[in-house]
Amino acid sequence: MNVVVHMLKTTLLAATPILLAAVGGLYTYHADVFNIAMEGIILIGAFMGILGSYMTGSWVVGVLFALAGGVVIAGLFSFFAIYMQTDEFVTGIAVNMLALGGTTYALRQMFHVKGALIDPAIQSLPKWDIPLLNRIPVVGDIFNGHPFMVYVSILIVFLASYHLYRTPYGLRLRATGEDSRTVDSVGVHSALMKTSAIMISGILCSLGGVYLSLGYVTLFAENMSGGRGWISLAVIILTKGRPVNVLFMVLLFGFFDGLGLSLQHTAIPPQFTQMLPYIATLVALYFYSRKKKRQSPETLKSSETPENPEIPKSPETPENPEAPQPV
Repeated sequence: MNVVVHMLKTTLLAATPILLAAVGGLYTYHADVFNIAMEGIILIGAFMGILGSYMTGSWVVGVLFALAGGVVIAGLFSFFAIYMQTDEFVTGIAVNMLALGGTTYALRQMFHVKGALIDPAIQSLPKWDIPLLNRIPVVGDIFNGHPFMVYVSILIVFLASYHLYRTPYGLRLRATGEDSRTVDSVGVHSALMKTSAIMISGILCSLGGVYLSLGYVTLFAENMSGGRGWISLAVIILTKGRPVNVLFMVLLFGFFDGLGLSLQHTAIPPQFTQMLPYIATLVALYFYSRKKKRQSPETLKSSETPENPEIPKSPETPENPEAPQPV
């Protein structure tokens, strides 16, 4: 039982940064913006969180620094992708490379370390205990004692679901993703809607980054985002942008991540255990593509309009109606 409880507890911890980034990516998904810059924003949020906490000794300042960094990078991405109309994929790759190179350079120049920064001056996120859960033995052990960002991320899923499907903003955002020209014709600026979606995504991705560096662990390592932005993007595609489905899918990936951490204490090589969440991502994408290919012929077949035998065909009209017809 202790092993199961530990696995489930580790699942929540490992799933939180992916969940925050995936919920942020939902907004750009519905706005029809291919946002692969989530990986870079997570990394920037992790570094800025460590920087703020290290300089002031306060996790609150670390979170504010991370949010500021996420907003700046999201604004940079939206400026080029939306207003300059550059290719979203190329712009996202550039942002990710900028984040990786910039954080590595800043780590070595500001702190004079290579690899990872670990310092007692860094204050981590506080951990919460929910009083009512303490009375339930197993449930309390699983859900209590986590950084508060874990509980915030679960709450954000349901808030995002309401925001996207029950508010005028969500309706306009989804309409923008369907047909931006129609939205512009009714007086709603599609560019502003897409920009707001990117900014929301930047805020949530930076929260995932600051949780990664101040909650999941208390350090910053080079490229510590570790592909979590890409996993978030895969989750969004697999769930077709449904917030609650995103939650369950992220928990599945978090389980494999936690499983990899647990297996590191065995004889299995750690390099293999670190591959588990990414292998799970590839397997999920494979089955998704297979399912989509099976549905495509059926969709095309149903879209074909058969002839209606009940409608009589019109008689052929002769080329010259004035000419006498043969008896």
